Parts: sequence; structure tokens; C-alpha cells
Amino acid sequence: MGSLTADGWILFATRGLRMFAYGFLSLVLVLYLKAEGIGEAWIGVLLSMTLLGDVVISLAITTSADRLGRRRMLIVGALLMLFAGAIFTFTSNYIFLLFAATIGVLSPSDKEVGPFLSIEQATLSQEIPDAERTAVFAWYNLTGSITAALGSLVGGYVAERMMAEGYAAPEAYRPLVAAYGVAGLILAGGFLLLSPKSEAGGESQESPSWHGLGNSQSVVLRLSALFALDAFGGGFIVQSLVVDWFHTRHGLSPAMLGSVFFMANLLAAASALAAAAIAERIGLVQTMVFTHLPSNILLILVPFMPDANWAIGLFLLRCSISQMDVPTRQSYTMAVVEPAERSAAAGITTVARSIGAAASPFIAGILVAQPGLLDAPLLIAGGVKIVYDLCLYRAFVMEQAEHSTPD
Repeated sequence: MGSLTADGWILFATRGLRMFAYGFLSLVLVLYLKAEGIGEAWIGVLLSMTLLGDVVISLAITTSADRLGRRRMLIVGALLMLFAGAIFTFTSNYIFLLFAATIGVLSPSDKEVGPFLSIEQATLSQEIPDAERTAVFAWYNLTGSITAALGSLVGGYVAERMMAEGYAAPEAYRPLVAAYGVAGLILAGGFLLLSPKSEAGGESQESPSWHGLGNSQSVVLRLSALFALDAFGGGFIVQSLVVDWFHTRHGLSPAMLGSVFFMANLLAAASALAAAAIAERIGLVQTMVFTHLPSNILLILVPFMPDANWAIGLFLLRCSISQMDVPTRQSYTMAVVEPAERSAAAGITTVARSIGAAASPFIAGILVAQPGLLDAPLLIAGGVKIVYDLCLYRAFVMEQAEHSTPD
């Protein structure tokens, strides 16, 4: 962390604020929409369109960020957050909500959406030594996890407090939706503080193609396909849907839900630092697979727990290892591509994840609306993610070992 420049510290601060906003919005978003009278299936459509719109917005912004300016594109993303928050605050018309969810930047989970992550990763990568990249990315993800945890805790407390004061849903949730838009405005101001050194500058070269990839194209496309599969599974368990599962299955209150996801994000935060240490010993891909695989087995077991305490305990155990693949995945992507293609590589792999996740909430919404299928999204998510783990290990560990073995 001592190698971070002033721009790096600004990006850590904007990451923290953004994830705080994602944390409290994801806790109340589905509950807010249900209180507005929108059905489960239609909520699933809206969440899917949120992720699908993110594909278009992120691809357009990240592939042009080095050419048009990273600061400028980050500010555009922040203003799209403001736009989405304002529409969701001031209207309950489904058409307007669907439009805002698709065009704006809206987070249905406590995970990154929009163009921010890709541009920030590229900027950080050019400002720190390669040997420190995984550790810095671990701290970067730690910052996001802790602030997302605090966001979930604050969101649950505010909603519960509003209800205690006599406000009925959706009015109890509306201030948090409005605060999300305000966070976008503050982010735009933060990005204005970035120096010209944050731009691609001399690192950027003439793009060999419209997507900015040359020698790195093959590996980026392989990674993108695998990351899309992982994200497809993850789309079934975006935080908003898991919150609704605990609320429906076990009757947890908003305050209790806030506490659960506060702890979940803290555990995820701690795992990010552990991932960097493990990766130094066994390698980046091995760390991704050997920590992700057991977490998905635990996810499949959550619906089979006999009561809320057991379900929460197993879910938290799962969270303690489920995010170890994040900093290692990000660092591995930056390591295997050409330095001049990092922005494009980060953008395309992130977009691939958004494409993979786009359909899952829609399918999950249909499933949970059917009698007896409330648990299906968790089971499907775990199964799909296990397939991803095995495919990743086969593609980037076993094949490389086979190619390095003499005939």
C-alpha cells in the first residue's frame, strides 16, 4: 500500500463510497419494489435488464476510456448512478423503472456494476509494481467488502428505524434509494480530483482492433467465457435475491438481515487478504479454484438447514471463503495480458460477467414465484459455479501442465 499514489488513494475512497451505496441499496431494493406492488417475476425481469444494460454501458465506456479519458468516463458512470437513483426515488411506474435500470447504473447486489472496476483496475495496475499487484488488489477488494458490509448494516438499521417511527413500506425504504443517487453525485466530484497521471498516457498504444485487444485476444476470450459461466451462476444469488430468500423462508426482519449481510461482507473482506497470501504459495489459479469450490458446496447445503440459525451459520461460513477468487482473478487477468491492453481486457472480462449474469435474476424470479421452488436459485447457483471451477482448473492448470510435460 505504500506504493499508492494520490490517485490510488482517491480510487480507494471512491471504491469505498460506491460499495457502501451498493450495500444499502441491495438490502432494500427487492423489498422496496415488492412494497410498490411489483410481482416477483417482473422484479426478476427488472434485475436482469439492470445487468443486461450494464453490458452495453460498460462496454461502450471501458473500450473508449483510454481514448476519451478515464476520468471523463468514470464521471459519466457516476452520473448514471445519480440518474438511476433519482428515477427509482420519484416514480413507481414500471416502464420508467425498467428504463432507468437498463440505462442507468444500478446495483442489485453488493458487487460491482458499471464501468468503474475495469477503469480503476487499469489505473492502479499502471501505478504500482507488478509484484505488488495482487496484494494491492486484495486491499482494494477489502475496502469494498468492508464498506459494502457497513452499507448493509446501515440499510437494515435505517429501514427498521423508519418502520418503528410509523412509516410503512415503501416509504421506509425510499430514503435509502434516494441516498444511492446522492452517492453517485459525490462520486462524480471525487473523480474530478484525479490527476492527469491517471490517464492511459504513454502506456496506451493504437488499438489493434475496435475492442482494443491484440496479442491478448485469445486468453482474454477464454477467460471471458469462463467468467461468464461463473457470473451466470452468481446471478441467481445476487444479494437482493438472497435477502428476499431469508426474508421469505425464515421471516428475518430488515435489521436482522442487515446484521447478517454485514457479517457476510466482513468475512468476505478478511478472505481477500488471505487470498493474496495463499496465492504466493500455490499460485493464482489454484487459489481461485481450491477456495471457490468448497464455498459452492456450502451454498448448495444452505437450503437444507433445519432452521434460520443453521442457515445463517452455513451461509456465513460460505462467505468466509467465497470471495478469495476475486483479487486473484483480477490480478491474473492483468498479469496475462499486454500492459497496453489492460483497460480493454478488464472491460471485456467484466462485460462478459455482466452478460453471464443478465439472465439469471429473470430465471430466478420465475422459479421463486412457483410453489415449492424457493430454494432452486441457490441450488442452481452452486451447481453452475462448481462446473466453472472444474473448467477453469482444466483450462489453465491441467492443460498448461500437459503442455509443459516433455513427450
